[in-house]
Amino acid sequence: MSTEENKVLVHRAFELMSRKELDAFFELLDPRYIAHYPIGDFPLEQAKQFETMYFAAFPDASATIEDMVAEGDKVAVRVTWRATHKGEFMGITPTGKQIEMTNTLIFRIADGKLVENWATIDELRLMRQLGVIPEQ
Repeated sequence: MSTEENKVLVHRAFELMSRKELDAFFELLDPRYIAHYPIGDFPLEQAKQFETMYFAAFPDASATIEDMVAEGDKVAVRVTWRATHKGEFMGITPTGKQIEMTNTLIFRIADGKLVENWATIDELRLMRQLGVIPEQ
């Protein structure tokens, strides 16, 4: 696939997640998919569980792609997520608070599928917004 086609694929992935069409999003993932999150490496089934848990906790979550750069088989994006904390998230009971966090992700694409993802997540900002860590 061309770099432009790879960018379209990543854009589609975020559109599907924002519309909560997780089954359609999961179809974009290669069976070899692995997500490299700050808390560890998640193979496909574990990544699906994490995404499902995230959208249960933040059912109105939507992503805005701020920047996207592609080269070869990789696409890098900076994404802002906005949501309301309405379900349990990592042991945190629902707060009803609005959150906004920015993530940076690099996807590797092969044969028209997302194969790998390296993500940095603004967890400190998220935890402060949820009231778990005090603002300074």
